[in-house]
Amino acid sequence: MAAYPLLLFIVLCNYNYIAHGGDEHGFVVVKPWSSEPEQAECSASFSVPNRAAVSMPLVHRYGPCAPSKSSHKPSFTETIRRSRARANYLMSRASSNAMASTRDDDANVTIPTRLGGAVDSLEYVVTVGLGTPAVSQIVLIDTGSDLSWVQCAPCNSTSCYPQKDPLFDPSKSSTYDPIPCHTDTCRNLIPNLYKNGCTDGGAHCGYRVEYGDGSKTRGVYSNDTLTLAPGVTVEDFRFGCGRDQIGPNDRFDGLIGLGGAPESLVVQTAPVYGGAFSYCLPATNGDAGFLTLGTPSAAANTSSGFVFTPMRHLPDDLTSYMVTLAGISVSGRRLDIPASAFRGGMIIDSGTVVTGLPETAYNALQRAFRKAMAAYPLLPHGDLDTCYNFTGFSNVTVPKVSFTFRGGATVDLDVPNGILLNDCLAFTESGPDIGLGIIGNVNQRTLEVLYDVGAAKVGFRSGAC
Repeated sequence: MAAYPLLLFIVLCNYNYIAHGGDEHGFVVVKPWSSEPEQAECSASFSVPNRAAVSMPLVHRYGPCAPSKSSHKPSFTETIRRSRARANYLMSRASSNAMASTRDDDANVTIPTRLGGAVDSLEYVVTVGLGTPAVSQIVLIDTGSDLSWVQCAPCNSTSCYPQKDPLFDPSKSSTYDPIPCHTDTCRNLIPNLYKNGCTDGGAHCGYRVEYGDGSKTRGVYSNDTLTLAPGVTVEDFRFGCGRDQIGPNDRFDGLIGLGGAPESLVVQTAPVYGGAFSYCLPATNGDAGFLTLGTPSAAANTSSGFVFTPMRHLPDDLTSYMVTLAGISVSGRRLDIPASAFRGGMIIDSGTVVTGLPETAYNALQRAFRKAMAAYPLLPHGDLDTCYNFTGFSNVTVPKVSFTFRGGATVDLDVPNGILLNDCLAFTESGPDIGLGIIGNVNQRTLEVLYDVGAAKVGFRSGAC
């Protein structure tokens, strides 16, 4: 695998604000989204950090920089519905694993890529090459998934969904190699989760991934060369060559898993990049961010701008990345939330849009935020429960919100794009305090979020993109 700098673009959601005022007493003055036209063109300059690690471009699948325009952009209501379905499943999956008993022969159990909502709940795509010669593929990226897959030829309209790019045809790749069924690689796929017996008359390893809405992919577990950029390849990359797809998927060719289990891209490239990766999600639709494999050199010293908190994992869940919140501040004032309200932990996820906080923490945040925003009328029936009508306001004064994590790391969320989504507070209640919460991608905007599995820590760097 060659380790050369590479680009991958990222553009985030369709609900944006422009900050233009100063930061005074914990507030920022901004123009409301409703006064700004939706960005129709890609105006991002694609730059990446100057570092030895590998950086790649990503784009929002519905944004102006997407390599293929989707035939159906979901409404805000549908985006929130998908986000809730995904969050509910991720939290229930993790909770089930936390409560499950552990046997000695279960020590290496991993978690399937079951998302609760359709795979359409995912937001970001990258363009990669697969095979030799490389065939361009637009694939979703997901920190909540491990096994990567693409649709493969032959596959007719009844077995696969439409995609812009040509189907990957393994017969035309000189480096394609289906994994034999009776091998350790195949046996290590979890029965009834990823593994799907033998295919091709018992010769090759079958895989399957089922999603919570009934959509699924199944086919042959395979090896081939993955090209991330010219000259940057992953040899013998393990992925699913999909022959049978069911579900309402549209305008993408497959999925790249960034979870923590052995099937993921992160783990497969660990010998070169150390099992660490980071990304920065930009503030607005037309701005650029980045995905990086490897530990940023800047993270090695305390003057880099990174702050760190311990990384957590639940028993038998290698996929999810978790942290522990210790406090929340609004307008620079720490809210009165007992530590017990955060004891369940928070999953950090690239595919969930809105952050879910345990009941006590959410109620405290909602009260403080509404008090700070008392000058603006609340909508009685918004898609989220704290939505505002900014009609007639040329400027809006938004309070700063910050997270404090275990170990003392404090992170200011971007104002307003890391706090407001379509004029709504981008938070919801996740359930009782004893349960898990989830940090969605809106809160992560403009932050470089570093997942350093080897060092068992998560880092945050503000203003990274």
